[in-house]
Amino acid sequence: MSRPTLVLASASPARLRTLRAAGLDPLVQVSDVDEDAAVAAAEQVHGELAPDEVALLLARAKAEAVASTAQDALVLGCDSVLELDGEVHGKPADAAAATERWRRMSGGSGVLHTGHWLVDVRDHEDGGSGATLGAISSTTVHFADVTDVEIEAYVATGEPLAVAGAFTTDGLGGAFVRGIEGDHHTVVGVSLPVLRELLAECGVTWTDLWGSPEI
Repeated sequence: MSRPTLVLASASPARLRTLRAAGLDPLVQVSDVDEDAAVAAAEQVHGELAPDEVALLLARAKAEAVASTAQDALVLGCDSVLELDGEVHGKPADAAAATERWRRMSGGSGVLHTGHWLVDVRDHEDGGSGATLGAISSTTVHFADVTDVEIEAYVATGEPLAVAGAFTTDGLGGAFVRGIEGDHHTVVGVSLPVLRELLAECGVTWTDLWGSPEI
């Protein structure tokens, strides 16, 4: 049996780096999901979604959109949102929003939720299960007391505008995070332990994905 092919339905460089550092070498196919429309449609049916439900909903939407055109692969969708006082925050709309977000986060804490959704569209003869399943990983993040000068300089780099929550732990924002409670990979955007468990439910052993995929 050939090594399973993993497709990452995300444009996130941090997620790709994390998976590669863990021995996986996924193909990347970015979905065209309209995130705002997907959330609005779900809330019209189910009412207001909790922050972790938003993350899982969008992870599923991305995975299923890519899986609809993928062949003989495992498709992984991920989405991250930051919860502050019960409110959902994704990528800041602009520099002003990022600045305001950081003033609010400075010296405080938030919860970073990362949704994972895995769709198994492998051929049956290659062990395909047809499974579609997901899970959430949530990590509490404690932010340092950051000065207005530091916030202005950080926002000017553009990094906060490109990531959910307006911060990173593996980039320029790392110095502004004083601690986390939970899986640190969740903050980067993909929990390796969660992904390992999802793969196992599809009958795939984590180590089977080490190395380059055979296509």
